[in-house]
Amino acid sequence: MFINYNLIKKISLNFLMILFFFKNAYSDIINNFNITGNERISDETIIIFSELSLKEKVDDNKLNSALIKLYTTDYFKNVVLNFKNNTVNIEVDENPIIQNIRIEGVKNKTILNELNKITQKQEKSPFLINTINQQKDFLINAIKNLGYYNAEVKVETLDNLNNSVDIAYKFNLNERAMISNVEFKGNKIFKSRKLRNIIKSEESKFWKFLSSNKYLNENRVKLDEQLLKKFYINNGYYDVDVKSSFATLSKKGNFNLIFLIDAGKKYYFNEVKLLLPGDFQDENFDKINKKLNKLKGKKYSSAKLEKYLIEINKLALQKEFMFVNTEYEVNKLDENLIDLNIFFKEIEKFYVERIDILGNFITEEKVLRNKFIIDEGDPYSEILFNKSLDNIKSLGIFGSLETNIEDSPNNKSFKIIEINVEEKPTGEIFAGAGAGSSGTNISAGIKEKNYLGKGINLDTNINISDDQIKGIFSVISPNYRNSDKDLRLVLESAEVDLISASGYKSSRTGFSVGTQFEQYTDLFLNLDFSTYYEKLETSKDASSIKKKQEGDYFENLLSYGFTINKLDRNFQPSDGYLSSFNQIFPIYSDEGTITNRYTFSSYKSIKDNFILSGKLFMKAVNSLDDENVRVSKRVYIPSNRLRGFESGKIGPKDGSQFIGGNYGTAVNLSVNLPNIISEYENLDLSVFIDAANLWHVDYDQSLDVDSLRSSTGISANWFTPVGPLSFSYSIPLKSESSDIEEKFRFQIGTSF
Repeated sequence: MFINYNLIKKISLNFLMILFFFKNAYSDIINNFNITGNERISDETIIIFSELSLKEKVDDNKLNSALIKLYTTDYFKNVVLNFKNNTVNIEVDENPIIQNIRIEGVKNKTILNELNKITQKQEKSPFLINTINQQKDFLINAIKNLGYYNAEVKVETLDNLNNSVDIAYKFNLNERAMISNVEFKGNKIFKSRKLRNIIKSEESKFWKFLSSNKYLNENRVKLDEQLLKKFYINNGYYDVDVKSSFATLSKKGNFNLIFLIDAGKKYYFNEVKLLLPGDFQDENFDKINKKLNKLKGKKYSSAKLEKYLIEINKLALQKEFMFVNTEYEVNKLDENLIDLNIFFKEIEKFYVERIDILGNFITEEKVLRNKFIIDEGDPYSEILFNKSLDNIKSLGIFGSLETNIEDSPNNKSFKIIEINVEEKPTGEIFAGAGAGSSGTNISAGIKEKNYLGKGINLDTNINISDDQIKGIFSVISPNYRNSDKDLRLVLESAEVDLISASGYKSSRTGFSVGTQFEQYTDLFLNLDFSTYYEKLETSKDASSIKKKQEGDYFENLLSYGFTINKLDRNFQPSDGYLSSFNQIFPIYSDEGTITNRYTFSSYKSIKDNFILSGKLFMKAVNSLDDENVRVSKRVYIPSNRLRGFESGKIGPKDGSQFIGGNYGTAVNLSVNLPNIISEYENLDLSVFIDAANLWHVDYDQSLDVDSLRSSTGISANWFTPVGPLSFSYSIPLKSESSDIEEKFRFQIGTSF
């Protein structure tokens, strides 16, 4: 914490002068102000800063408070204030004003723009050494985040004639420090391939010309350590120790990033008890107690525990127990078991006078304030305060966040909360490519998490495959008009060419406006309104019924859905389930079609690296009138839901063309094979069984083929030097003569 001892000394000396003059004053009423020494700042502004006024009664406390307020504006390097003969005399010595700020030594325009965003708010503000040093730290951290780990910066100040200064930040960037190799060593339990997917840092490869994660970044490495530790603790390794080290490999300054891991013993929940104070009613916590009892025998997970703590906190707040916080004690037993005692701790009772936000040079203050659950004037709740901080961190636009709570000088029952954030670059350019037995794929895009400092998310991307070109531009405005709901706008254009496979080609363009929000814990709702124009073309060999559908279509659609997410984590889950339903129906359409889709995924961890999973896919498309469902809207089984068959090459056929169905369903069961080839750290193997059916043709039931297809096989995911490679070998167990089988499938791809 920065302490300005000179300022304290000046205020103390002036306070003594105030006491001297005030004791000799024959009246305590202000009749006049005498302001001297000011050049840029008017007398009226200085009086406003002091918060004194004519005809006001004053004492030494008020005058001292006025002195402090004048100093805290940062506009004055020295202030002398006294009260004599009913006159407040204020003599000021103004701080210079920063006229211009220059960044030197940085040629890259993108980097220069990011640095200018940091400095622009300081132009035309008072010149203070501590503020300049703070800004220097922000700049050097921003440069290091971009990979210039050995960068240096010097500050030069040029005094102008009009009591102003120009500031020059002179950079010596040196070479960017890249990560040559990422290694995981020690008693790590899990394979390197899995751990590599947990961290953000990645190895530098010649094709990674867009990724910034290949550059060494201390903050990112610390984040990696936290992510790894969190991963291990959520898998029962309560005592895990994660350390990192990096060593220079070459004169170019490249690094080996090594994580040293000691997982320790795996723990399981034993007795989990909620200890309630005497003034809490036991029946209010019956449901949560039942949930806590079900934890017994399950692997220890801080994520599961935190969910229950949040629920307990909510119950406490509902009963208006504001000045308590939920804590817990851990007791490790010899048998790899953990006993937990959850209890309420009474905290200091006070109210929030003011919330000060510092460090947001780019981000508008309202972006942070919109994430606060508590507000100025509210009773302080540690539960709500910590939840507010989590909300701010979830924005993903700050590198660090620090808080400080101080007593209010005006009232002992109030406190001032100071939140200091460090902003980080929020833009991203990405690209990727893949190739496999099903064809090639290229994708690219631009993302921005904090557009214009308003917290708005922008996402532009394009995806090109053998039979499709699709472009999407989306804008998400969080907490739209303080509704606690995000507003989403999506512009979309896609062209699908299935002339050879299914006899049609579709061009579809439109937009959608919608929202998504968490209605209850783990229950998410979404609602979208969309408008699309589609042009449908058919091949010369298409059937007469299909040719009748050729033409232009316009439609207004309403879509809604809900998702229940009980996964332990969204990426590479090992426990829990995800259930999702979505329905689309027309408001106005040249063809009335209703679409229903349901998916379900469940995961169960038997032991480390040994996970069972089951998935269900169901989709139905039906016409609301006597017309047939448009060929471009018919159901096809996704390729990842049925291995052993070519994508889109099962089900009903019209001549030589696969036409999909009105109904489709698929079931997938898989289990990974841990440590089968233990020496291959970057290889994962699994055994699977897939089954699917695609049936019903509304325009010609004679084409219907209602028959189950199934396959079994083995799949592998291998992290290779040129990117992740996935391949599978499948044996069809049941098929139809019209189906086209594909026993071997592979896909390799990478991001740039």
